[in-house]
Amino acid sequence: MILTFGRSGQLARELAPLTGGACLSRAEVDFETPGAIADAIARHRPEAVINAVAFTDVDGAEDAQDRAFRVNEAAVGELAQSCAEAAIPLVHLSTDYVFDGSGSRPWQPDDPTGPLNVYGHSKSAGETLLRAAQGPHVILRCSWVVSPHGRNFVKTMLQLGSDRDTLRIVADQIGAPTAAHDIAGAALSIARQLKTAPEKSGTYHYQAQPHASWAEVAREIFEQAGITCAVTDIPSHAYPTPARRPLNSRLDCSATEESFGLQMPDWRVSLRQILAQLRHA
Repeated sequence: MILTFGRSGQLARELAPLTGGACLSRAEVDFETPGAIADAIARHRPEAVINAVAFTDVDGAEDAQDRAFRVNEAAVGELAQSCAEAAIPLVHLSTDYVFDGSGSRPWQPDDPTGPLNVYGHSKSAGETLLRAAQGPHVILRCSWVVSPHGRNFVKTMLQLGSDRDTLRIVADQIGAPTAAHDIAGAALSIARQLKTAPEKSGTYHYQAQPHASWAEVAREIFEQAGITCAVTDIPSHAYPTPARRPLNSRLDCSATEESFGLQMPDWRVSLRQILAQLRHA
């Protein structure tokens, strides 16, 4: 049985119908309560674990640093230790925000990290504790998660684009929107492979293709959704936010493809699927 931590987030909601195992909500396992995670591991005795829990409010983390680190660092450390002691494979979802966004080449998994914000620092710290536990694990860094669920860029653009004739969208942050459904499938495949091949443990990247700016993604959303809304490119400094964002969020995923036989999806195809789900919701 594969145990998923998380039930209501974008990724957890996509994992639930795929794993066939338990998906534990915050009410069942509070990541801010010491010992709760270890108790859940002992109670369920899973064959593998996927962690889809995180404090993901990037701007909110600037004013909630203690909570961000409790969930993204301390709880991950407890989870990693509990899994390592029982030799349970653990797939942990992380983020491109562990990097500083410099340059233009895609980031390699072993490149030095340099987070620009509290969220990135807390996720990087969690990665460090997970590796230190030395159990069978994969840290899977993803970027710009989108889905029909919760709050994300696709749903925000659909709402704003329907109400306005033009939008000013950041064009100097480059990455790729990656569908939660695609990430869930990859995480599940990796968890299953880790059960028989723990030597594949390590840090990997998973990101849809091709690379694009937020402005380019917005144009594609409007094109596919049939929304008439002009997009004006702006630099990041013209749209200030509490937390700094990296400009370069390109991720090199070649190691993931080679080690686990996973092909990176085309985000434009995944976007069509998300829009279809939203139309029939």
